[in-house]
Amino acid sequence: MRIRPLFPVLACLSVFLSAAPQDDPRVEIVNLRRYTYSNFTRIVLDMGKLREYTSGQLQDPGRIYVDVLQAKLNPVLQSQSYPVKVEYIGQIRISQKTTSTVRLAVEVDFSRIQSYRVYHLFDPFRLVIDITPRDTKAPPSPTPPDKAFPLTDKTQPPVKREVAPQDPSLAGTSLARQLGLGVRTIVIDPGHGGPRPGTIGKSGLQEKTVNLDVALALQKLLKEKAGIDAILTRESDVDVPLENRTVIANQKRADLFVSIHSNAHRDRKRGGVETFFLNISPDLSVIELAAAENATSTKNIGEMKTILQKIVRNSKIQESRDLAERIQKNLVKALSSDLPSIKNLGVKGGPFWVLIGGEMPSVLVEISHLSNAKEEAKLKTRKYRDLAAQGIYDGIMEYIRSLGKG
Repeated sequence: MRIRPLFPVLACLSVFLSAAPQDDPRVEIVNLRRYTYSNFTRIVLDMGKLREYTSGQLQDPGRIYVDVLQAKLNPVLQSQSYPVKVEYIGQIRISQKTTSTVRLAVEVDFSRIQSYRVYHLFDPFRLVIDITPRDTKAPPSPTPPDKAFPLTDKTQPPVKREVAPQDPSLAGTSLARQLGLGVRTIVIDPGHGGPRPGTIGKSGLQEKTVNLDVALALQKLLKEKAGIDAILTRESDVDVPLENRTVIANQKRADLFVSIHSNAHRDRKRGGVETFFLNISPDLSVIELAAAENATSTKNIGEMKTILQKIVRNSKIQESRDLAERIQKNLVKALSSDLPSIKNLGVKGGPFWVLIGGEMPSVLVEISHLSNAKEEAKLKTRKYRDLAAQGIYDGIMEYIRSLGKG
């Protein structure tokens, strides 16, 4: 076994000393990518922040491993395994070895490997393993792409489940109800994160912080009170691309997808709660909000036709609208106990990127306006955030009961 600490312990200590006592010093690992070329395989672990790590190998069975210190896994990656279609590599596995150490292990046949290299790259910080097989006669391949934080790789499409046929009609009984389907898994999406703070209130309160706090409270309610498997697209302040948030929901075979946001409007007197489902909208206020929420998308105009087809063909509109209506009603009810003047802005369809591609009923909830001074003040409080989580929870549970499943 060979173990190589590549960074001094002082580097990690500086992270602890600079963090507030209540902060989690662990970096959240959000992505693992792999690329197989004719003459080598590259594995990339995206971290974003510098951390000390050690690497080594084990025999019988053959393993190359990397232990990342002061790290935690995003739930999407927890205990995941990734097959690689080459003779010299079996599977890639990633797991939370201890509460503060993440282990990446690659099953290999050392008799078929000429060499391997474990190293790191910066901006953003990431770990790389390059594995070269024996008897490689093919010409060198071009350097594989190495984008910052994609959650999936074009060579490995996201896990897909079978998509149900389109609902018979928007006015009729949906397939979910015809087939007696229930809800076991819900993916909660705290909007924004990392370098994308979303709306920032006059006091400096950032939307990404509010969204995550409400999402964590909602996750706790769903798990502890209803026994539902609730998964977050991010559990800390990291950047998850818009297009990959429903990919996470599809990978986890979620039954519902709920994206949590805090609203903003150029008219600072405007306030209230509104909930959206995926659809085309002629409403100028919805178009304006969708444009703001979609600003970080990486898609181009040339893809517009495909995007519109996805929206038009969305077979979950009826169930998404029903879920949105129940969440909206219960959220307004819960928040009004602390802010009686809160306005019910209703349920609307809108072309939000974060909802496109989901294979389950999906909604986007704007819990209040950070641009409104009164609502921003409330959003700063634990009581109001907990009420927001409770209202969304009550709406979800009412929707589940409407399916005859709870």
